[in-house]
Amino acid sequence: MLPQELIRKKRDGGRLDAGDIADFIKGITDETISEGQIAAFAMAVFFQGLQSEEAVALTLAMRDSGDVLEWPGLDRPVTDKHSTGGVGDNVSLMLAPIVAACGGAVPMISGRGLGHTGGTLDKMESIPGYSVMPDNALFRRTVEEVGCAIIGQTGALAPADKRFYGIRDVTATVESIPLITASILSKKLAAGLGSLVLDVKCGNGAFMDDPAKAEALARSLVTVANGAGLPTHALITAMDQPLASAAGNAVEVRNAVDFLSGRHRDARLEAVTMALAAEMLLLSGCAGDRQDADRRAQEALTSGRAAEIFGKMVAALGGPGDFVERAETHLPAAPIVRDVVVKTAGTVEAVDTRGIGVAVIVLGGGRRRAADRIDPSVGISGLAAIGSSLERGDAIARIHARDESAADAAEKAVRDAYRFGDRPTPFDAVIRRIDGI
Repeated sequence: MLPQELIRKKRDGGRLDAGDIADFIKGITDETISEGQIAAFAMAVFFQGLQSEEAVALTLAMRDSGDVLEWPGLDRPVTDKHSTGGVGDNVSLMLAPIVAACGGAVPMISGRGLGHTGGTLDKMESIPGYSVMPDNALFRRTVEEVGCAIIGQTGALAPADKRFYGIRDVTATVESIPLITASILSKKLAAGLGSLVLDVKCGNGAFMDDPAKAEALARSLVTVANGAGLPTHALITAMDQPLASAAGNAVEVRNAVDFLSGRHRDARLEAVTMALAAEMLLLSGCAGDRQDADRRAQEALTSGRAAEIFGKMVAALGGPGDFVERAETHLPAAPIVRDVVVKTAGTVEAVDTRGIGVAVIVLGGGRRRAADRIDPSVGISGLAAIGSSLERGDAIARIHARDESAADAAEKAVRDAYRFGDRPTPFDAVIRRIDGI
């Protein structure tokens, strides 16, 4: 079928054949399909949607546009997690080593932050020497020997998605649920996974802020992933406040090390991390039932095995061999550190989570454009959670800044993001589980 005829058919609400979708994606990859045609197709899907069979065909075609990893001879089940993104979401840093400590293999291919949300790759790059883009041999060796590796997407994995997404980004079609679904899953399927768990965020710091829209995305992801042959569950989790008490890059890595080593664990962060770990262990077959999965995940954390594996992963990928023990000396530190103190006593009633993410960008720790460089040392730590009762002079946050003007701007943003009152109503950290049944 000619590209324009496929576009016309979808524009008019028709159902596309899997072969025609595959040909269109092949044209995206080899650039025989123009940017205008890709944009027109994206807009047609935005308004007309895709049936689940069409979404499966699109996902598989995008997966097959590049390399598809295989893990021959690996005696561990290969599993992973994907989050739709948020503020203070450093879950991956703890989750991968917890699951690896329980017998899973986690080849975690992560992305960078864009907009108000942070990126796992940016966090890992704040560790001196850590290679987020190792060659395939080192990536495989790390997964096989350590149990997990957190790296970035190579150009050889689902290359059609990269071109397609770039055009969606400038044509107001990013929010299409079928296209989001295919974009996320094509890369995960290309990683050669045996199972996948999704963390779909909702709340004022999430891309899908409305719970109904978040559930629609979660159900689409679970349906299409299972239709493509990848056993997948999803958890809908709350992003109505920063998940960790830190937002930034080095500050979130330090928070993760404190979590793994037991020095400090934010309650909501722990609830989400352990729920995802149990789901991954259950779905991958590393645990027999939910109680067993919960027990194994908790033991991996409290025994110190997860912290040990995180340290081994960092060292294997070029970071310091004593990173877990001496994270503070290795991580970059901002020259300006300032507490944001409250002027009157009160209880935190709500947090504009997106506002906190924007404050990190103001500091230089996030991107306005994909090409922007970031400062790994800046960020915000000690973020007070909803329900915290504070006395006059207590801190709601600590600013880590490059200069005084940036610190001033971030302090104002943090103050604007906090609301005090007597009726705090945080969402439950884990809102709903969707298993495709």
